[in-house]
This record gives sequence, C-alpha cells and structure tokens, in this order.
Amino acid sequence: MIKNTDEMQQEILNADNIYDMLENNRESFSCEALSDYLKKLLEEKNIKPAEAVRRSGLDRSYGHQIISGRKAPSRDKLIALSFGMELSLDETNALLKASRNRTLYARDQRDAVIIYALANKLSIIETNQLLFDKSIEIIS
Repeated sequence: MIKNTDEMQQEILNADNIYDMLENNRESFSCEALSDYLKKLLEEKNIKPAEAVRRSGLDRSYGHQIISGRKAPSRDKLIALSFGMELSLDETNALLKASRNRTLYARDQRDAVIIYALANKLSIIETNQLLFDKSIEIIS
C-alpha cells in the first residue's frame, strides 16, 4: 500500500529502526526519473515536446535536454516548462515535488504572481511582464 506524505512522516517519526522502515515502505518512496515524469505529463496533456519547449521560452536545445534527462533543470526552468505544458497549479507543484524542488508558496511575492498566472492561464511572457512590472525577478 502506497502511503501519503503525512502517513510516511508519522511512520518515520515513530520508527525504532530507520532501515526496517525504509525496507517496509519501499513502494511509497518516489523514484520515477524526472524525464519519465515529464514525458508522462506531455503524453497526458497531448502536447509535443517541441511545442512545450517553444511555449516555455526556454532555449530549444536546453528544453529538449531537460525532457530527455540529459540536463538537471533549476526550479525556474521547470516553472517555465510548466507554462509551456499549460500545467495547473497542482500539476506544477507536483512537478516541482517530483524534481525535489520547493513548491510554489503563496506567501512568497514572486511565487504569488506565478500562482496567479497559472490559475489564470497566462503565458510565460505575460507572467514575466507582471513580475517585471513589480520589479520582481522574472522566470529565466
């Protein structure tokens, strides 16, 4: 049985032996490669990688290297790619979690603008314009 994050944390806190806990919960740990996760999202969204990269504003070669797993992207590059794939806020946060990056946080002003943009289906260009207008670092 795959456990949710709260259940896993509670089990870790209550564990007498971390090695036994890890072994007993092997299937609950996320281990999917980021590139596999991205390819699955693209397939689910019925979006071609080239289209997602183009809409993300990323360099074409670099974007394809992220999707193929040849480059380990920064948080910003993944956020840009999430705009290119037209991901929802929940999907973007799941992508960030899968890459072991922090999720978007509403109390962070920059993240708040990104959350707003995702919720309102803005493009990355429109989002960067909002960030620029407020003198906040753009998504690069």
